[in-house]
Amino acid sequence: MAKKLAIDYETADKITVLNLKDYRDNLQTELDKWRANPKTENNPGGYWLHDEDVVNNIKVIDAISIVLKQYGE
Repeated sequence: MAKKLAIDYETADKITVLNLKDYRDNLQTELDKWRANPKTENNPGGYWLHDEDVVNNIKVIDAISIVLKQYGE
């Protein structure tokens, strides 16, 4: 029989919120670095972020913000 870890809902929600905030912050940091100094042919030393990642980061940041509102952020 496998051992299970049980935690209360309040603790589980706090962990979820912290993980979502951390992920959102990481995506935002990537986006901020890219916006401040995008890598281009004229700027080869800039921060590289794939075009699809730029769009995805924006969408995911917005979605996480909506979910966090449900958790009472």
